[in-house]
Amino acid sequence: MSDVFLLDDPIWNTLSTSHAALALGSGLARRYPPAIGPLSGLANHSDAAWEDLRALAGPGGIVVLFLPGPARPRDGWTLVREGPLTQMLCLEPPSSSSAPLPADVTMRRLTAADAPAMVALAELTEPGPFRDRTHELGLFYGIFHENRLVSMAGQRMRMPGFVEVSAVCTHPDARGRGYARTLMLAVMDEIHRTGNKPFLHAWADNHSAIRVYHDLGYTHRHTLHVAALRNDA
Repeated sequence: MSDVFLLDDPIWNTLSTSHAALALGSGLARRYPPAIGPLSGLANHSDAAWEDLRALAGPGGIVVLFLPGPARPRDGWTLVREGPLTQMLCLEPPSSSSAPLPADVTMRRLTAADAPAMVALAELTEPGPFRDRTHELGLFYGIFHENRLVSMAGQRMRMPGFVEVSAVCTHPDARGRGYARTLMLAVMDEIHRTGNKPFLHAWADNHSAIRVYHDLGYTHRHTLHVAALRNDA
């Protein structure tokens, strides 16, 4: 298997490898462009790295870090949100298949033209940060009912050997129909076909989602802590 230790610090290792061309910053901190999202990484936790991050955040800017333990903000940073995440990894393609969709429901790959609908669905359901250009990070699939996007899932971080499944969400009016599972299976199949392994992150207390992910073949690998921080210096 590829170097699984890369998953210990997924944001930094993504922005240093497969998404290096998208990364802002060339010092001890890197981040995605704001139009893609606030995910940011540090090479280490030195004062110099935090100052590089401050420059990338800008005055009043918010960045999101994945940390090995609970956040301890430096002076000049305000903790906006934090919590433990479970990181899960799927080593083998799932043996289960998705149920057929109803006749009035369609599923297709999403494109840049769908970005406004994707952002609106993410703002409603809050699967994690999603911006106008987040769809550029990888392949996304969506399910439509009467031409309205009601569920989606796609890819976010990636590094040699691993691709993250992310932005899994369903409109409240369409939940309980297995749409998220269907979309995840499609995204995971694409990842496995390219010779990579899917991984994902979920809030550690989201037990219902974690059960679904277990059913799809994911196992717990690691616990990380997410911290959304605002630069107030």
